[in-house]
Amino acid sequence: MNGVEVLALAPLSVLPEYQNRGVGLSLIKRGHMAAHKLGYRYSVVLGHSKYYPKSGYVSASQYGVKAPFEVEDENFMVICLSENKDKLNGIIEYDEAFGI
Repeated sequence: MNGVEVLALAPLSVLPEYQNRGVGLSLIKRGHMAAHKLGYRYSVVLGHSKYYPKSGYVSASQYGVKAPFEVEDENFMVICLSENKDKLNGIIEYDEAFGI
């Protein structure tokens, strides 16, 4: 995708007894801070359309980003981790560890 490295968040889960306390959103925020320090400008996630927007994710199509597989637009999301909010216009290429 134009040579831009994008971080793909892995599944996130919180033990039921700790849910609804902001733990998941805190983990996402910390992950974004670490990714930004490592030089990543964007993060993508395949996730629940009602949850990830709470931490700033929007439909990936708004950045011109497509998944390499069939997915509902509302569930494939991206967040810009830097000031530069350029459109990316491409298809995500996952690391081979993802098996995609």
